Amino acid sequence: MQKRILVVDDEPSIVTLVKFNLEKSGYSVEVASDGGQAVELCMKVPYDLMILDIMLPGLDGIEVLKELRKNQMEIPVILLTAKDEEFDKVLGLELGADDYMTKPFSTRELIARVKAVLRRYQSRLSEKVQDEDLKNIQIGDLQIEEEKFEARLKGELLELTPKEFELLLYLVRHQGKVLTRDQLLNAVWNYDFVGDSRIVDVHVSHLREKIEEDTRQPKYIKTIRGIGYKFGDPSNEKN
Repeated sequence: MQKRILVVDDEPSIVTLVKFNLEKSGYSVEVASDGGQAVELCMKVPYDLMILDIMLPGLDGIEVLKELRKNQMEIPVILLTAKDEEFDKVLGLELGADDYMTKPFSTRELIARVKAVLRRYQSRLSEKVQDEDLKNIQIGDLQIEEEKFEARLKGELLELTPKEFELLLYLVRHQGKVLTRDQLLNAVWNYDFVGDSRIVDVHVSHLREKIEEDTRQPKYIKTIRGIGYKFGDPSNEKN
């Protein structure tokens, strides 16, 4: 079945180039020129992927991404920007973007990224269907309900971004194991952001603020100096 892609950009030359090459590669492509239109279209049409420019009139790309995730739309998103700033990258990935490209870019690389993101997304969907043994997880005061994409601490619902939830779930699934930053980048972001370990550190810091009583003495997410992180059960004194 032909995959449907929504391209959201207000630069006609880029839209024309991207649309032509995606259609040439066998995808069905629709276009939105501003953020508000993009959100409206996504409410009506089940797209398989969105290519989203950060700098847009009206709602910018970050606001569009927030709206999508707030409405529980898990459409994969590749962010585009003319700015090569780490702040944009970290924020976009934190809000649930699947990949990130800086303009100018080659259409060949964009097509490769599209294929990779779609493949990874399909793999995640398959894993959700196949994995029935870890739907509800209880560790200390922390409860995770995977099917609902929710986590609670002492019964209180935690406000986690999609990436924070994915990171928490991965750490929990590998409880007791020391995980390097590179392992976490590859597993949670599904992309090799070489030299971007700050993305992991930022997300771990945010998670700690939400699940730890004292972030200076964390009981759940322990830092393994020079290596990465380890998730432990605070009810087990050995962790």
